[in-house]
Amino acid sequence: MNLRQRIKEVMASELMLEVSVDEIADEAPLFGPDGIGLDSVDALQLVVAIEKHFKLKISDQNKAREILHSVDSIAKAIEEAGLA
Repeated sequence: MNLRQRIKEVMASELMLEVSVDEIADEAPLFGPDGIGLDSVDALQLVVAIEKHFKLKISDQNKAREILHSVDSIAKAIEEAGLA
């Protein structure tokens, strides 16, 4: 299973999403009306889930916004950290 698929499955299970894994596009924004509609509470849960499942620590709030933009951006951060 590839990294993006694993990220989507972690999101679906940890955040109890209303959408299925197949409905989450790699490049789609995760937050706001154009994305899958995650909110700030979901963001906190997502940071914890990413750290738990992928060992990626996200401590900088501005970087978090960038990293959590989409499944692609999360995967890129994991890959760049050498954790994939």
